[in-house]
Amino acid sequence: MRFLLDTEQRAFADSLDAMLTAAGTPAVVRDWSRGERAAGRALWSRIAGAGVFALAVPETYEGLGPRPVELGVAFVELGRHAVPGPLVETVAAAALLAGLDDPGPAGRLLPALASGASTATLAAGPYALDADAADVRLAVSDQGGRARPPGAGEAGGRAELRLAGVPGDPCPSLDPARRLFVLPLGGELLASGPQVAAAGARARTWARFATAAQALGVGLALLDRTVAYVGQRTQFGVPVGSFQAVKHQLADAKIALEFARPLVFGAALTMTPADVAAAHLTACEAAYATARTALQLHGAIGYTAEYDLSLWLGKARALRTAWGDPRTCRALVLGDPGRRR
Repeated sequence: MRFLLDTEQRAFADSLDAMLTAAGTPAVVRDWSRGERAAGRALWSRIAGAGVFALAVPETYEGLGPRPVELGVAFVELGRHAVPGPLVETVAAAALLAGLDDPGPAGRLLPALASGASTATLAAGPYALDADAADVRLAVSDQGGRARPPGAGEAGGRAELRLAGVPGDPCPSLDPARRLFVLPLGGELLASGPQVAAAGARARTWARFATAAQALGVGLALLDRTVAYVGQRTQFGVPVGSFQAVKHQLADAKIALEFARPLVFGAALTMTPADVAAAHLTACEAAYATARTALQLHGAIGYTAEYDLSLWLGKARALRTAWGDPRTCRALVLGDPGRRR
């Protein structure tokens, strides 16, 4: 089976690519890593103006969706350009709010998320991404007030969804542009009961899907940059890219990414937890393997933080375990209920 984008979807991808190329995202990423948000928020507004976040918000709440295929197209481009910010978490928050039985929180928060007027983060356990830059900070906890990832343990017990308070200092992160914070619990209660657990499971699936698409874009960018580099770098008077061993490494990376692509867009058609987990596992592992190849073929310069390649290398490593590590996703694909979370 072939998953091909139609003309409008390809045009949407091309328009995002052109916009993000003109935005000079490497400089935006470096500012974001230092906590300087002005350029990142301006870029966020342009992305929202293109309708990206509205694709995750139902039309009832002034959105365009849910339209997972188009959302996947957008997140591939966001990953290709290493756009910073709680992109996945905003989509997950939108999915969670839209899945609640009570329309009150959704009507209050979703229109601003769709338009880009607000950003959101959703805590995955105790940690939340870019909570200092998010206007809406959501946290799911059990009845005992303990933080837990959205959708974890949905088979039993009650869950609570709250607006979290102001976060403290950032925690160490593999990717400097993904600033992690511990969210304080105990804020305004938005919803409670089984509906939060069910909506949390939905949010987790959407988060994994967006992560998979973003990782695919990161891997494609790493491959493109590495191909260009080995075509310019010479050794023994010839381009490094002409060496058979280098060609084999790049071919392996290309094959892994191209195998991941149909799984990502196939998952967009079903949005079942198992299909999304397969897409997440395959795309994130392909991006991580491509990052290792890129680092090796760039040599010493690949370890330099000032070199733009580092922006994608760190993101590939961080996305590999975001919203589900490989073992968890593999167990879900194989149907092991003991590892589903």
